[in-house]
Amino acid sequence: MTDSDSEEVDPTARDQREIGREMVEQSTGLGSVMAHAYRGEMDEATTWRQRLDQATTWAVTVIAAILTWAFSSGENPHYILLVGVVVVTLFLGIEARRYRHYDVYRSRIRMLQQNLFANALDPSGGVEHPNWRVELSNDYRTPTLKVTFGEALANRLRRIYLALLGVLLAAWLFRITAFSPRQEWLATAAIATVPGVVVVGVVTTFSAAVLGLAFWPRERHAKGEFREGDPAAWKEEENDDG
Repeated sequence: MTDSDSEEVDPTARDQREIGREMVEQSTGLGSVMAHAYRGEMDEATTWRQRLDQATTWAVTVIAAILTWAFSSGENPHYILLVGVVVVTLFLGIEARRYRHYDVYRSRIRMLQQNLFANALDPSGGVEHPNWRVELSNDYRTPTLKVTFGEALANRLRRIYLALLGVLLAAWLFRITAFSPRQEWLATAAIATVPGVVVVGVVTTFSAAVLGLAFWPRERHAKGEFREGDPAAWKEEENDDG
């Protein structure tokens, strides 16, 4: 394109500003555009899902290594298990942040599934969100996170990290009791100059906070993928004689 050609293009003109509308109406059609959009959203969701799995894999690896070392010898300090709790909690924070980004693309996918594909298969059911095209358009124009950090933490705790942290805390409790039968367990729980009663108090407070965060009633904003129901009810075969 020459300089003279460039000068003839007015990027503020309507036909230039709304080139997306021209592509839909005159070229590929809205259905084709939505198909490509859906494929792109699926790719983004898959990428973020893999990042979630990576954080979980590293957390499990750290737990396995710490448990192996902590119980390999009675001389090894018990607080290495508490260090593991701190590390796994950091992984929890990382995964919660990634979950918030993953949920953005999952929410868009569910929006398309509920209101476009489901309606295409059975128009009699209508759409789940009458204003879905405007909502999706606004989100494309101004992408926003859909869930709070607290809800993301609670989700990952209930799904994975509550069990992982429970394993470490149970192992720590077992380590300070069964491995030192001749000593009073509160004394065994001490770390350097920090009394055992203080350490136990901190661990107890942390455990209560984690349970409270995981199960505290809150309004749910994340779009769920599945709902409880009869697993066989989705495909009725009453008229199938075979």
